[in-house]
Amino acid sequence: QVQLVESGGGLVQAGGSLRLSCAASGTIFSSRAMGWYRQAPGKQREFVARITSGGDTNYADSVKGRFTISRDNAKNTVYLQMNSLKPEDTAVYYCNTNGYGVRGYFNSWGQGTQVTVSS
Repeated sequence: QVQLVESGGGLVQAGGSLRLSCAASGTIFSSRAMGWYRQAPGKQREFVARITSGGDTNYADSVKGRFTISRDNAKNTVYLQMNSLKPEDTAVYYCNTNGYGVRGYFNSWGQGTQVTVSS
C-alpha cells in the first residue's frame, strides 16, 4: 500500500516562502509521477504541480513562476517550494500519486498539510 506523508505547512506572511515535503513509501518512488494539489475552505481540490519520473514538470497557471516542484529519489521525497506567497494560496496541500501496482490500480493521497498566508 502506498503511503504519503506531507509536512512543512504553517503560517506565513504574504510575500514569504515555505517548502512542503511529501515522503512516500510502499512503492517504487523513482518510477512514479508525483503531484501536489490544494483545497481551500469551501472550494474543490485543485491541481497545483506535477513532476514525472523523468523530472518533467507542469504547474497550474496560478502558481507558475512562484512554486517549484522537485524530487529526491534517494529520499523517496517530493518537494514544493513556494515563494511570493499570497493570501489566496491559503489551503490544505495534498500530495498524490497513482498508477498500477501489484494489487492493481491505486490513487493515493496524503493527510494534507495546512498552509495559511496572512495579508
